[in-house]
Amino acid sequence: MKRKYFGTDGVRGLVGQAPITADFVMRLGYAAGKVLAQAKASTGRPVVLIGKDTRISGYMLEAALEAGFAAAGVDVMLGGPLPTPAVAYLTRALRLSAGVVISASHNPFHDNGIKFFSANGNKLPDEVELAIEAELEEPMGCVSSEKLGRAKRLDDARGRYIEFCKSTFPNELDLRGLKLVVDCAHGAAYHIAPDVFHELGAEVVAIGNQPNGLNINDKHGATAPQNLAKAVREHEADIGIALDGDADRLLMVDNTGRIYNGDELLYIMVKDRMATGHIPGVVGTLMTNMALEVAFKRMGVSFARAKVGDRYVLEVLQEKGWQIGGEGSGHLLFLDKHTTGDGIVSALQVLSALKRCGNSLAACTADIDMYPQSLINVKVQPGFDWQKNDAILLEKERVEGELGDEGRVLIRPSGTEPLIRVMVEAKYAEAAEKMAKRIASRVPF
Repeated sequence: MKRKYFGTDGVRGLVGQAPITADFVMRLGYAAGKVLAQAKASTGRPVVLIGKDTRISGYMLEAALEAGFAAAGVDVMLGGPLPTPAVAYLTRALRLSAGVVISASHNPFHDNGIKFFSANGNKLPDEVELAIEAELEEPMGCVSSEKLGRAKRLDDARGRYIEFCKSTFPNELDLRGLKLVVDCAHGAAYHIAPDVFHELGAEVVAIGNQPNGLNINDKHGATAPQNLAKAVREHEADIGIALDGDADRLLMVDNTGRIYNGDELLYIMVKDRMATGHIPGVVGTLMTNMALEVAFKRMGVSFARAKVGDRYVLEVLQEKGWQIGGEGSGHLLFLDKHTTGDGIVSALQVLSALKRCGNSLAACTADIDMYPQSLINVKVQPGFDWQKNDAILLEKERVEGELGDEGRVLIRPSGTEPLIRVMVEAKYAEAAEKMAKRIASRVPF
């Protein structure tokens, strides 16, 4: 059954336009509450935690969700501004029925969204999302007055999560002697991330930590790391850490201002884990740089590709019983540390690896040469199926023949726009660019 409202990362859109309106979000809260109440019928009253990032629309959507849950007889705990992974952790730690995050992650402030976590801190199973969508088709009602849900603030949600993050860093290590610039993207971690690194001993310079409701992800954070690179050089820091608006992504910068993406950080972590034991396998995505696949094969580590999106990386990790995965955008998963991608926890894993080997980001990635990738987005008519176009298929086959085992081609439709994304990976940037243009030229306008 196809979802009507839920995408790969919850319900998301432009604030004020369906489905991100106050009335729909209240209905969504009611529908989700009804599903949760049915599941908890024999074990007591459901309790849900709501967290949000720093978008101005979060106030409106939080109130709407709270009203919907209350009408369904579900109690609500309000966490205020919290990173997405903080909601996942607190939901599990407090034995709650579910967690809800109001955020559009790395998108600008005029977008927002709703995503849910199950009681165990994972994203909702497909069947639960479908049950919520089915309930949305029914008229909204209200339980009797004595059964209405109550709402209260969760005391010290911030402090609880800070302690959790610190607990994922090895007890025998600290961050003394390191000067870090931490870019919070004016997002949900603005009052959390700097304290985590400071309490572990680092000297911290915080930027992107003055949210005003409108500036989330604006020229700051993991989607715009150039400001961080500049700040690292200006403050003569050792490392820069860039999070996104809901703090589930991570990019890092070294003391020269060189930016390291999720693929490179994943490689550092796998090397570190292999130095102390054996890793059966790692999960990347269709976009993961081919250099990692080659390097992992050389290290004796199996590698699997999932569809693009941390949700799909998690699914493959769970299927295979593995623990580590990620994607170049900075979503990194360490299932022995957390149930979901967490930018702060990921940064701590990288920093602990650097501490253990006594090296820099540059030294730890010196033995891997990332393959240049050329990505071209081509506009197409809605519904266009490139796999039925002989000209595209023929040119793709030709390029793959020329690349052999020294590169690859990936063509995929955008999930949100009428676009075809053509990506070619090769040992040399010029070859990748030329080949990508050749394939893109075959796409009919």
